[in-house]
Parts: sequence; C-alpha cells; structure tokens
Amino acid sequence: MSRFGRETTAEAVSRSADLRGCRAVLTGASSGIGVETARALAIAGADVVLGVRNVEAGVTVAQKIAADGGREVRVLALDLRDLASVTDFASGIQGPVGLLIANAGVSWTPEAHLPNGLDVRFATNHLGHFLLALRLRAQLAERGARIVVVSSAAHKGARVHLDDLQWHQREHHPGMAYAESKTANILFAQEATRRWSADGIFANAVLPGSALTGLQRFHSDELKRQIGFVLPDGSPNPMLKSVAQAAATTVWAATATELERRGGLVLEDCAEAITVRPDTHPWSGYDPEVADAATARRLWDASIQLLHALGVDV
Repeated sequence: MSRFGRETTAEAVSRSADLRGCRAVLTGASSGIGVETARALAIAGADVVLGVRNVEAGVTVAQKIAADGGREVRVLALDLRDLASVTDFASGIQGPVGLLIANAGVSWTPEAHLPNGLDVRFATNHLGHFLLALRLRAQLAERGARIVVVSSAAHKGARVHLDDLQWHQREHHPGMAYAESKTANILFAQEATRRWSADGIFANAVLPGSALTGLQRFHSDELKRQIGFVLPDGSPNPMLKSVAQAAATTVWAATATELERRGGLVLEDCAEAITVRPDTHPWSGYDPEVADAATARRLWDASIQLLHALGVDV
C-alpha cells in the first residue's frame, strides 16, 4: 500500500525517488500541473525535456527550476495539434527515454475542429500523444520505460464513439468531447501495455483530481459553478486539490517501485483508483465500463488509420 495519499504533493513523492540517469519527456509543462511535475522530476534527478507550445513560458519554468536548485531542464517546441510538430519534437530527443509523461491537454476551447477536421480535444489529448509515443517507441524500449498518461475523472460514463471520433455526425459538445478524449487516454495506456510490455514499456493512466489550473481558462464562471469548482459566492471549492497535490499521482506513477513492470492501470491519489459506485464523488473514481480491452484495440487501430489518412507515416 502506498504511503502517499490525496494530500501528498509532487515534491513529497519526488524526495523519495531517484531518477538520476533517466531522461523524462514531459508535455504541457508551461503552467499548472505540468510545472509541478517538471519540478518534482528535476528534484528526483531526472534529465527533463519539456515539450510546450509556448516556448517562452517553458523557458521561464526551466529557469525557475534551475534557480530553485533543480537540474537544468531542456525546452523544445511542441504543438500536439500539429502532427508535423510532434514529429519534429520527437526527432529532437536523443538517446534512451525512461519516462514519457503525456500531461498536456485542452478542454473547453474556442475551437471545435482543426482545419484537417480533427476535434481539437481528440487531436491534442489523444492523437498527438499517440503519435509521440509511436515516434519514441524504440527509445522507450532501449532500457524499458514508463509512460504516464494524465486522464481525468471526466472519463466516467464517456465511451468513445469509434464511428464518430471527430464529432462530425453528432451535435458537437466540448464537454463530452473532452470526456471522450480522457477515456481515450485510459484506453491508450491499456493497449500500449498489451502491445509493448514485452519490450519493457508499461503505461498507466492517472486521474489527477480536481484543481484550478490553466485547463479551465475558457470555462465561464457559470460552468465552474455547475462543475462545482466554484461555490455560489464565487470562492474556490475547498474540496479542490492544490496544483502540487494534483501533480503527485503523476510523479508517483513515474517513480513508485510498487509499479515496476505494471501497466494498464488507472491511478488516483497515489494508489490504484477505486471503481466507481453509486455513492462515489463525481470528481473521483474509475469507470471500467468505458474502457474494455476490445475498445482499446479498436481505438489503437483507428488511430493508426487516421494518421495514415492524414499523410503521417507510422
């Protein structure tokens, strides 16, 4: 049983870990949970590479980590919505990769679809990370690696619609599109482990818990109230995690000895997530009904086919 829990911070987890000699690739680390994750990995001794859309903000994060006594952090441009950017980013990673942390994500954005027809949430949260993992597979296998995919409690009840992954046939709903992309994250972790564990690669999905971060930058005040992040008087819900607490399970998934050569799991509060019950709080728990093995295989195959249709050689 883990000695950490819901109140644990990412730094507290990192203080008990040793990642010296491990190259860690982390997406979406210019704000929020990603910043705390990057700092914790550096504290543990990892050679951290940040993939960020806003390079200037990423450099600021890297400088702050170094100034606080962490290791030097490398920053590279990465726009997960742009498959050419993903390929360019991957080509800039040299040598073995011990950790790939798929942290970047978007939720309610002004955009619905990209010019190539992809739903922006599916493209950013799933497909870009999927391609990045494919591009780095050989490097992940060199010494055996962990992949950590940041999902969300929003996945509950949100089966992916394999016949309409891009929301072309249904009335588009950004909240449900986000939820389905978070289910896709779980399905990817399951199928990556099934396909790649023989190469020493194991993937797990993380439910970070609810925290106010840049992910909600396009959430209206009314939406935040509906979700419960903000109380009727406008103050933050005291049940929210801090950003440092929300990053803890990612760092635990990356470092915990009890997870050695284990994959396909859903993790929460530095432990395996509980299965949802009727009385489970909406912000927590794992819904296995949306993530069966057959759907995981079909989503993988559909993602490969989609990349081919978009002219990406995989």
